[in-house]
Amino acid sequence: MVLNCEEELKDLALRVDVVNFREAMDLKREDYKVAFIEGSITREEEVEKVKEIRQRAEVVITLGACSTTGGINALKNRFSVDYVTELVYGKNPPNMGLVENIPAMPVDRVVEVDYHLPGCPISKEEFLGFVKALTLGIPPRLPEYPVCNECKMEGNICVFETGRTCMGPVTRGGCRAVCVSFGAICWGCRGTFEYANIDAHRETLKNHGLSEEEITEKFDLYNSFYIHGKGGCTKTTT
Repeated sequence: MVLNCEEELKDLALRVDVVNFREAMDLKREDYKVAFIEGSITREEEVEKVKEIRQRAEVVITLGACSTTGGINALKNRFSVDYVTELVYGKNPPNMGLVENIPAMPVDRVVEVDYHLPGCPISKEEFLGFVKALTLGIPPRLPEYPVCNECKMEGNICVFETGRTCMGPVTRGGCRAVCVSFGAICWGCRGTFEYANIDAHRETLKNHGLSEEEITEKFDLYNSFYIHGKGGCTKTTT
C-alpha cells in the first residue's frame, strides 16, 4: 500500500529520507530514526531482527493488521503443522520440510511499540497522515470510534439491514468503511477500539442467528491472538 502512494511519493521524499525499504530499493542503510514494521512474528530469527530494529530506531510503528494484532497469521496458533499438512495433503503428505515455529504474534509482544497503524491493507491516507504528524513532531492518533460511524458518513446501508452481519460496531474506524462501501462487510481488520462493547456485539450477532462458534470465528479472523492467547479480545491501538 505504501508503494501505491504514487502521486504522493515525491512530496514524501521531500519530508523524509528513506534509507531502508526492502520492497522498493536495493541500497540500504541502518541509520534510521523511524521504523515501520510489517508482518507478524512467526520465527525466532524475526524476534532477534525486531529487537535489533528497536535498538536502532527512536520510533517504532507497526504497519498493518499482522504486525499490530497478529492478524490472520495468528490463526495458525490453534493448529499443529502436522494437522494442517494432513488437512491439505491427506494421510501421506509429501515431505514439505515444515517445522513448528513460535506462535504468530504481534510485534508489541516482542518489543515496545510507539504507535500502531492497523488495517489489512492499511489506509494510504492514514499512512501519509502518520508520516506528516511525525515530521511535525505531533504524536499520530487513531480514531476512537467504530467503522459504523464512517458507514453513516459514506451513506452506506447498514449491513445488518441487508440480512448479513459484520464487525463494524466494534472495529476501529479510520478506513472510511471502504469494504462496506464496495459491497462487502467489515471483517474487523483494524482491531477493536478502546471503548468497543464486545459483549453487546456478541449478543447482537446471536440475535441475528449466529451460533457461538460462528460468533467466535468472526472475532477470531483478525484477533485470534488476543482471544486464544494471553490478552483477551479487546486489543487496542494507540
